[in-house]
Amino acid sequence: MIPLRDSQPSRTTPYVTIAIILVNVVLFLYGELLDPYSHNAFTAHYSVIPARLQVADLFTSMFLHGGWLHLIGNMWFLWIYGDNIEDILGKVQYVVFYLACGVAAALTQVLLDPGSRIPILGASGAIAGVMGAYVVKFPHSRITTLVALFIFWTTIEVPAYIILVYWFVIQLFSGAATITSHSQGGVAWFAHVGGFLTGILLIYVMKTNDPWRHRRDSRW
Repeated sequence: MIPLRDSQPSRTTPYVTIAIILVNVVLFLYGELLDPYSHNAFTAHYSVIPARLQVADLFTSMFLHGGWLHLIGNMWFLWIYGDNIEDILGKVQYVVFYLACGVAAALTQVLLDPGSRIPILGASGAIAGVMGAYVVKFPHSRITTLVALFIFWTTIEVPAYIILVYWFVIQLFSGAATITSHSQGGVAWFAHVGGFLTGILLIYVMKTNDPWRHRRDSRW
């Protein structure tokens, strides 16, 4: 299932979300312009490597990506869900929220594999936090989703809580599978889990401006 858009309108222009997307794109393009050796050195220097954890890397790593699909997928999810969370939190709180989710996501992965020397990078953990907040605040918003029916593709509208809980369960079980199989590398599943749960926690404790949403938040 590929989410295409949500039904929840925003009152304000999501300038912070747009800025985050632009920073991620610019840094990715910068890395792509480097020669292979410099690119690898750049990635290793600013990614989180659990075996030599540095505080600054917890922040820089969430603005790096390992490829075009990694970048496009993350930025697409952020564009769908981020504007509404920015709207109810406000610009400053949203920045704090986003960074906190990204840091918590990386630390979750580090705690589960502290001796790893495999770089952890990407905005997935921070965006997972945005998704966690979205499922709390807009559970009945409809997500237009692209799905495959045998050899055909079609779109359906799915309540946000269904598609986001489904996504979270996949991350949780995929992460558990890496533990039981002792596999390394690939997707940092538990970073997604940690970011999602952090987003849920923070959206409950941070002040939000959301009473207006009930005017358009249709329930299924």
